[in-house]
Amino acid sequence: MKTQAENLSAQQSLDIITTMIEQAKGTVQKNSFFFLLWGWVVVLANLSVYGLSRFTDYPHPYIVWLITIPAAIASMVYGMRMRTTQARAATHLERISMYTWIGFGLTCFTIVLFGYKIDWQINPVITIMCATPTFVSGVILRFKPLIIGAAALWLLGIASFLVSFELQHLLAALAVTLGYLIPGYMLRSHKR
Repeated sequence: MKTQAENLSAQQSLDIITTMIEQAKGTVQKNSFFFLLWGWVVVLANLSVYGLSRFTDYPHPYIVWLITIPAAIASMVYGMRMRTTQARAATHLERISMYTWIGFGLTCFTIVLFGYKIDWQINPVITIMCATPTFVSGVILRFKPLIIGAAALWLLGIASFLVSFELQHLLAALAVTLGYLIPGYMLRSHKR
């Protein structure tokens, strides 16, 4: 007895593959929420740390990074809701994207946890690391603004190694604006 796969014509196989890619694109495009949420959180935190360091004598400017806790909770809730509202199984590309971002998040957490080992010079490292999952998302979507955004994250992350600790926050804010916010808004409008 022949399987259903053996009975598909070449055109039917291509149609199925095309449909799967379009489904993955649609789901990743819905993830513009994550680019915008995290883009704004990281930009605001970096600008706040810069402002508190530069213009006040507040001894703990890094405290503003606590805004990442509600952002992480919002991300998890939104992600769980997305999963429950989708009746279909995740595609291979969606799983690759999801696990790439999960790996990135776990690595960022580890770097923050042990940041004291590198004298808290974590902004350049995390900025460069942001480039990889952004690039992967851009490739999956075939969305050049994310690929260009990944290049901006990488280049500005490198530049961050060459400037003062204070200026690293301005470069990180610029990098995330170019890498997350602009592509995120473009992705959101492209979805419509």
